[in-house]
Amino acid sequence: MSKVILALLVLGTVAAAPAAELAIAVSTEPPGLDPTTNAAAVIKLLLHHNLYECLVQFDAQANLHGQLAASWEVSEDSRVYTFRIREGVVFHDGTPCDGEAVRASFLRSLDPQTGNPNRAFFEPIENIVVEGLTVSFQLRYPYAPFLALLALGDSVVVPAHRADLAQHPVGTGPFAMAEWRPTDRLILRRFDGYYLPDRPKVERIVFRFIPGPAAQLAALRAGDVDLIAEVTPEIAFALSTNSLFRVVSGPSNVVQLMAINNVRPPLDRVEVRRALAHAIDRQAVIDQVFFGFGTPIGSHLTPAVPYYADMTHVYPYDPVEARRLLAAAGYGGGLALRMVLPSNYAQHVRTGEFIAAQLREVGVRVTIELVDWNTWLDRVFTQADYDLTVVGHPGRADPALMLTGYGADRPDYYFRRGWRNEELESLLGLGMVTPDPGTRRAIYARVQEILAEEAVNYYIQDMAAIHAMRKGILGVEVFPIYVLDLTRAEAG
Repeated sequence: MSKVILALLVLGTVAAAPAAELAIAVSTEPPGLDPTTNAAAVIKLLLHHNLYECLVQFDAQANLHGQLAASWEVSEDSRVYTFRIREGVVFHDGTPCDGEAVRASFLRSLDPQTGNPNRAFFEPIENIVVEGLTVSFQLRYPYAPFLALLALGDSVVVPAHRADLAQHPVGTGPFAMAEWRPTDRLILRRFDGYYLPDRPKVERIVFRFIPGPAAQLAALRAGDVDLIAEVTPEIAFALSTNSLFRVVSGPSNVVQLMAINNVRPPLDRVEVRRALAHAIDRQAVIDQVFFGFGTPIGSHLTPAVPYYADMTHVYPYDPVEARRLLAAAGYGGGLALRMVLPSNYAQHVRTGEFIAAQLREVGVRVTIELVDWNTWLDRVFTQADYDLTVVGHPGRADPALMLTGYGADRPDYYFRRGWRNEELESLLGLGMVTPDPGTRRAIYARVQEILAEEAVNYYIQDMAAIHAMRKGILGVEVFPIYVLDLTRAEAG
């Protein structure tokens, strides 16, 4: 831990914040404010549940409840989902959120011109029938993850007539847009027209963009912010024994992985990818970089999903085997790789640096390049211009939705551009349309075996979600989806 952070932990007092406002430090500014047209997870973190809402929602225990939907029914053949929308719901601009508005919102997501990055999620929808407040989704085939999909930030209901949501977001949530000061802060205000009269508990939410853990901690200690979202583990570890603060943590269902460019030589050779896997000690990453916060995983699913199968045993930490595999592949004299890391995510940067040191021990020389988030999205996610990277993939509460990057319909996904496994693609297709839980468990167990055997990526951990706050802040929980739900937060 740096001397600056240690000093901040022992100096200063906490200034009381007004109960009417909750100020939150976040490390990353969203590139836009429309989660249906931009893949950046930070948009969902800040605005899902708070400004935007879905037909249904997950609670902190991963149970499914109605949100905009008062109730729903599923047909016997699992092809028709019928929802009854709550009465009296309006968007922040005053327009009603009725059955027709819900239909228009989903048609917008299905329209290729809209640019929804996860448009493929909605393609099973064949027709949407509306009668007043009743909306029926008619599917082309049984689609097992449909309800889970409808609870995610990809499925928020928006007013389809608004073309400026990226800059001026409009939803149905308890908070409405107030002001966005680029590079500084995003301000939400209490929406007086919200359909639940007892929420929210505060008048304003101020998200302050403060990169760097030392600066965030200084702001918390000075009382400039009440809460740090996604606090770094070393700060959480230190604050956990300080009676002036409270730390809330738990499994986040976020897959932290070292993504591997599977079609760039020599990473297109499975023996090289396996060598990298044997060279990395994921438990050491969790213990030394994350102060023990985190759960080791061996595939692109986490224990938060009921279909998780533990594959951590497939590539145990074994530097000797890593060197043997590299030598057999013709790289006994060493190998040079480039790791591109998003500079604004300190935990991924530190993980990348730690992994680079472990790889160096087996003769793999890793050059680290730090880039800002927008550059990472363009160069790594869009262009696949990298060898290795470390990033987190938010969980989606159903394996079919979490594993879409490996499916037949995503051949150009950034870590597999051009790489294929026909058995894997076939199994993922079956998992999408199979309603029986037992059969799905068998399908996804084999899927995880293939991901591990092929060393498609190096799967590190289910990252713990950690929020640090002054002691008077209540009502903040950790959810199994990527969201910072402030609808029940109280600033006492």
